[in-house]
Amino acid sequence: MANIREEIEKLKREKNAVILGHYYQRGEVQDMADFVGDSLALAQWAARTEADIIVMCGVHFMGETAKVLCPSKKVLVPDLAAGCSLADSCPAGRFEAFVKAHPGYTVVSYVNTSAAVKALTDVVVTSTNARQIVESFPQDEKIIFGPDRNLGSYINAVTGREMLLWDGACHVHEQFSVEKIAELKRQHPGALVLAHPECKAALLKLADVVGSTAALLKYAVRHPEETYIVATEAGILHEMRKQCPQTTFIPAPPADNASACNECSYMRLNTLEKLRDCLRDETPEVTVDPAIAARAVRPIERMLEISAKLGL
Repeated sequence: MANIREEIEKLKREKNAVILGHYYQRGEVQDMADFVGDSLALAQWAARTEADIIVMCGVHFMGETAKVLCPSKKVLVPDLAAGCSLADSCPAGRFEAFVKAHPGYTVVSYVNTSAAVKALTDVVVTSTNARQIVESFPQDEKIIFGPDRNLGSYINAVTGREMLLWDGACHVHEQFSVEKIAELKRQHPGALVLAHPECKAALLKLADVVGSTAALLKYAVRHPEETYIVATEAGILHEMRKQCPQTTFIPAPPADNASACNECSYMRLNTLEKLRDCLRDETPEVTVDPAIAARAVRPIERMLEISAKLGL
């Protein structure tokens, strides 16, 4: 394993490459990344990097976002099969028909979408900035929000909006068991529940803190004396435990009994060996149709501009 890490570092220097890693990646992949973050942070880092090659250790839509923002750079992903169930729940053709059936609506799309869906969008959001960006529109603005119905429902609830929601969801956050989390709270009566807003509304009612992956991490760092039950993809526990080594983090389990924690099978496809190989061979490369990219870049840049103004 040490040899693979040395090879990756050597290849990165030789090729002027930067490795971006999502919090949901395997721990050893996160540790090799130059920057680790959530979707907003990865987009921000991609937009300002001076590297010639971006290696996106995440899922395919993240690589597409980096390519749209940096069309002159080579964007690689360790495994092209690393997709996203939420992005897959919103095919561009069906979403376009949905938008056309509701003229006069502003289209707000979650970053967990294909570039083709982003090209149909007025502004992109992440779980870090979705509430603030929605609140930047007038209260009576007619808004389509896609594709995550759970995040959309949560934003509606906390803002008093009535956005029209696309019926999509993340398979990881859909699988958390309210009953099992309630049982964990009985076993650990002092523990706080940290939950991602992609979870179902019934689970969010049990949560003490609801927020993006980065927000949940930040809360834990600021309150290391607590014990936490964490209801989001289990990869974030790696960074939480690194930053808060004395804190107890308990992964929330899925509804089935297959495992004690809830992992994204797509995120787990990326390994150190695949990271080494993609840097060495400069493949698989992420490409985006230039016509789609030209339309998709505008809502992404709008998100980055609004986020910068809001200090996010």
